[in-house]
Amino acid sequence: MNPPILQFIWRDEVVTLHRIPPTRTLLQLLREDLGHSATKEGCNEGDCGACTIVLGELKGDQISYRAVNSCIKMAHAVDGMALWTAADLAAEDDTAHPVQQALHQCHASQCGFCTPGFAMSLFGLYQNSVLKDQSVSRTQAQETLSGNLCRCTGYRPILDAAQAMGTLPRVHLDEARLRQQLASIAQQNRTQEADCAYLAPTHLDALLAARAARPQAQLVAGCTDVGLWVNKLHMDFAQVLDLTRVVELRTTEVQQDHTVIGAAVSLNDAFAALELDRPQLHAFFSRFAGLPVRQAGTLGGNIANGSPIGDSMPLLIALRASVVLMSARGERELALENLYTGYRKNVMAADEILAFVRVPRPQPGELLRVYKVSKRLEDDISAVCLAIRLLVQDGRVTDISIGVGGVAATPVRARQTEDALTGQVWTENVVSRAKNCLRNEFQPISDMRASAGYRVQLLDGLMQRFWLESQGAPDTSLAALTLPGELA
Repeated sequence: MNPPILQFIWRDEVVTLHRIPPTRTLLQLLREDLGHSATKEGCNEGDCGACTIVLGELKGDQISYRAVNSCIKMAHAVDGMALWTAADLAAEDDTAHPVQQALHQCHASQCGFCTPGFAMSLFGLYQNSVLKDQSVSRTQAQETLSGNLCRCTGYRPILDAAQAMGTLPRVHLDEARLRQQLASIAQQNRTQEADCAYLAPTHLDALLAARAARPQAQLVAGCTDVGLWVNKLHMDFAQVLDLTRVVELRTTEVQQDHTVIGAAVSLNDAFAALELDRPQLHAFFSRFAGLPVRQAGTLGGNIANGSPIGDSMPLLIALRASVVLMSARGERELALENLYTGYRKNVMAADEILAFVRVPRPQPGELLRVYKVSKRLEDDISAVCLAIRLLVQDGRVTDISIGVGGVAATPVRARQTEDALTGQVWTENVVSRAKNCLRNEFQPISDMRASAGYRVQLLDGLMQRFWLESQGAPDTSLAALTLPGELA
């Protein structure tokens, strides 16, 4: 199979490359193939942020800017986009960009290894906020830099730089020229051969036909997990089927009773859509990985991957979300929790794809909480994630749904506990019985994040928190829930 031609805009020029393997990462392309050393390789798994770059994509007549991890981004995924690295910020006369000036003036640069990643996360913030005359708050700066973990200088100088860059004279890209270049690449509309090693259809019918013809091809929908398989497990794929360019799957539609999110919508955009109805979820979403991962990964990919510690699934299960599976043969819809059959296994046929996620909109009187407990506040994997949605009428539980992550081989719904509460008067005694049911409903394992016994205790404690918050106690789901000393 022959790889397709790869084209992108870099340093004001159209770069055209041939014979790039389908599993070649963007970081490998930059450092090894193009001899570009400014973008660093750190963890090589999307955690440290040293490899952060910024991508520009034409959406309508506007350019969308996203900071992403190049180490887990397939090179072919940037076809038709614009690319910036830390070496591309300064002007032609070597005048430093405001991002660079601010890092220097605030003494926020360090050994030089991770600083390029900080600079690129801040460049994305600069393009999306500063140039739109939006001031950068401390909280916004923290969320922007949540995917850049190494902080040899400490947190304060880097956050100071994030806020200081907006006080410096503005530097604008030549977006008119860039739009022309991006449009020119898009208009070429290169047709991919059927046996192409990296297929990226642009419409749903073409995607379904490609999936039916090539069920063995590796699906990617953001690649934040598949990238790890390539880097850490040294997996290789003869053919990759990328669904992130399918127009129909890049949309979000708010209907009367549901919000429908396409499988190719980024995690960041999907979370923003869900926040419109439930703004209290922002604190939870901001703790989901780092911003570069949320801007590259997709909600559909996170669900289909089926990790038992994927944080979106417990919440979506509690919200009674469903998924729409599609193939050339037709489509079917099922509750999200019924998608999984075992560890990273699901009911999808070889020719099916997860196309849409349907999330019910809030009901009057709904009480919703989602708790993530992890060792680290940001960019960390949960030991336990518990989401509870409750409706009480005349003091009695009329509807409750509970999603749990980190306690079984798959994300799960606590059906026994729901049954124990449904129809009961919402009292502390009833909650105590439900806590006992929840403790015994699952058999979690011990691993590097927490022991089995501690996970059971967490379920008990979090249910107690939920009871207290239902009685007017402060919403602790907005606070940092991190593990104390007891770790396996």
